[in-house]
Amino acid sequence: MPGRSVVEERMLRICRLIRDEGLDVPIIMLTAKGQEQDILLGLNLGADDYVTKPFSIKELLARTNALLRRRRQHEAQQFKFGRFVLDLESRKLSQDGAEIALTPKEFGVLAFFVKRAGCALTREEILKRVWGYDILVTNRSIDRCITTLRTKIESDPGSPKYIVTIRDIGYRFEPTPSRAD
Repeated sequence: MPGRSVVEERMLRICRLIRDEGLDVPIIMLTAKGQEQDILLGLNLGADDYVTKPFSIKELLARTNALLRRRRQHEAQQFKFGRFVLDLESRKLSQDGAEIALTPKEFGVLAFFVKRAGCALTREEILKRVWGYDILVTNRSIDRCITTLRTKIESDPGSPKYIVTIRDIGYRFEPTPSRAD
C-alpha cells in the first residue's frame, strides 16, 4: 500500500487481522486520509465507520453511539437451549416457562457461556468476564459456581450435556447436546 505511513499500515493490518479472526468488535477508523480510495479500503477491510481529520468530538461521539445502538438492536436478548430460555434483558432463566432462580454469578457465567457457545473457555477468561479484575477469586470458586449451575440446568449433573468440562483448560457450553434430553 504505497504512500501510507507506518501507523496507517498498522491500522489497516490490525483491522484485517481482527476481521480474519472472526472477531465481531466495532471498528471506527480515525485518520487524516480522506481520499475516496482510502475510505473504501478501510470500509472494505471491515471497519464499521471511517472518520477523517479534522473531526469534532461531538460528531465522533454521535457516530460511536449510533454504531453501538445499531449493534445492541442486533444482539440477541434470548437464548434457547433444550427446554431452557435465558433472557438477558430480564435476567431470567426459565425451563418450560417456570423461572429458575440463579445467583448473579451463575447468571453471569451462563450469559457468558451462551454468547460464546461452542468455544473452549478458560477459567481465567470466565474469571475476567464474570468476576472482573478487582476481586480475588480462585479457580475453585469458578468450579463451585459451575457445579451449582449444573444442578440447575443438567438432568444429570454428573454427566453434563450443556456445560462440558475441558480437561486442563476450562469449560465449553453446548447449546445442542449430542445426547437426547
